[in-house]
Amino acid sequence: MRIAVDARELCGHPTGVGRYLGELLTEWLTDAGARRHEWTLYAHAQPRVPAAWQSAVQVVAGGGGSSWEQWAFPRALSARRPDVVFAPAYSAPLTAPAPVVLTIHDVSFYAHPEWFSFREGARRRLLTGWSARRARTVITDTAFSQGEIARYLGLPLPRVEVIPLGMRRPATLPDHASASPREPIVLYVGSVFERRRVDRLIAAFDAVADQVPAAQLEIVGENRTRRPRLDLEALCRQSRHRDRIQLRAYVDEATLAGLYARASAFAFLSEYEGFGLTPLEALAAGVPPVLLDTPVARETAGAAARYVDASAGHQAISDALVAVLTDRDVRRDILDCAPAVLSQYDWTTTAARTLAAIEGAAVGR
Repeated sequence: MRIAVDARELCGHPTGVGRYLGELLTEWLTDAGARRHEWTLYAHAQPRVPAAWQSAVQVVAGGGGSSWEQWAFPRALSARRPDVVFAPAYSAPLTAPAPVVLTIHDVSFYAHPEWFSFREGARRRLLTGWSARRARTVITDTAFSQGEIARYLGLPLPRVEVIPLGMRRPATLPDHASASPREPIVLYVGSVFERRRVDRLIAAFDAVADQVPAAQLEIVGENRTRRPRLDLEALCRQSRHRDRIQLRAYVDEATLAGLYARASAFAFLSEYEGFGLTPLEALAAGVPPVLLDTPVARETAGAAARYVDASAGHQAISDALVAVLTDRDVRRDILDCAPAVLSQYDWTTTAARTLAAIEGAAVGR
């Protein structure tokens, strides 16, 4: 079977969807069923893929945006005539010459159009809606997102398959029995969007630092806010404890692993997610997460988190962070739940189920 993959999200510094696709490709390298297929990875530039995938890469010149997706990519597909196309990032070529398997991670641009410019929101809604209705199979990460897709796109629930993301867990989880704090670091990891309320985190940190004298705030993620554009540097300068806040758009894997190993609390105050992977990565590293209380946070993290009411102010956020940083019982209660929660997420299972969906969509070709 000839399988075509839209690999644009693996160009540059992969985040979010790029990490999702990268983990799938890593798993498919060792899957005997995947190896029997002929794969082609299409991108507008050289993607970051394991060496074993390099021979499957086809670079198709262009900017990598919607025009590339709808014009350059389909022309390249027509030359190869694949049996199925896997589109891991919300939209797909509407003239693809084969059945499409489409992953939609969330529909924030439908649920919260105010977070997007008129043009960007309209583009996303139009392309995702058309792509979903044309796709042979639609995949999403959570039951919450399945319901949102059915609500906003009008797809019947059975047409949307829920395949949770996976986790790279250490061979043994950190010793949760002692629940001892490491350094008093509050860590945030993830692209910075309006909905993730990093501005609230920075504002709440003053009260945390007042109560935990050595506390530090580490924020790792590219600032991708638009409406409004958040000036994170200015917000940090306004803090009474600006010298204890560090902003970094990107760090390498070794540096990130070091931050997870040192941190005592993880903050992720997102109002809307399709899944939310970094809080689970923190949990796997022995870092208790503080999350905004949303349906998807409850679905993915369960009892292994400290929750803050979505309507609560800065004081509630700082109180939760201080409790996780300083109260051994609070930490133990969260971390004791970690093994059961993390056992639900496995990239091998995610990759196998995704491959089955791709193969199923190509039946009869």
